[in-house]
Amino acid sequence: MHTYPLEAYMVHVRSGDWVSVAELMIDSAVILARCGAEFAICPDNTIHRAFDRVIEGSPIPWLNMADTVATAAKEQGFQKLGITGTKYLTTGPVYADALKKYQLEHAIPDEEVRERIDRIIFTELVSGVFLEESRQYFNRVFEGLKADGCDAVVLGCTEIPLLVDPSDTPLPTLDSTRLLARAALERSLD
Repeated sequence: MHTYPLEAYMVHVRSGDWVSVAELMIDSAVILARCGAEFAICPDNTIHRAFDRVIEGSPIPWLNMADTVATAAKEQGFQKLGITGTKYLTTGPVYADALKKYQLEHAIPDEEVRERIDRIIFTELVSGVFLEESRQYFNRVFEGLKADGCDAVVLGCTEIPLLVDPSDTPLPTLDSTRLLARAALERSLD
């Protein structure tokens, strides 16, 4: 396991410098390869935006989180996914591109909702603050995505599953972190 601090990534994410994000990820892959790792994963959805650059320069292969989620969605028979996560993720190509490959549709919340979710993630969840008001807000967002024709929602941020209770949501959830961990375990056992 290796990672640079979140802030090291966020400086580049905020400025849209995905080349530098990729360089950090590749540096981690080099360290992991030296330790004997046969493949790598990254449980951060947002920085998957640099993924294509990463796989080009990485000494070891990576599992793609969005492809893993798309595969699970297809296997479960979902057709249109609501995407939640940081504003950088939801407005970027990570899930849009992956879902298109699997002939799946998607929807994202409107800008005001994306901004509030982003604030919840960066001011509450990453600090270990889990407010009932925020949990209920996510359920209202999921209800809106359901009204928009979504039949499942992607929890596209590592911290969202810490707040959201899948047994208490208007839509089935796809926990991207859990799905990636399961895919990594299956790959390790192969």
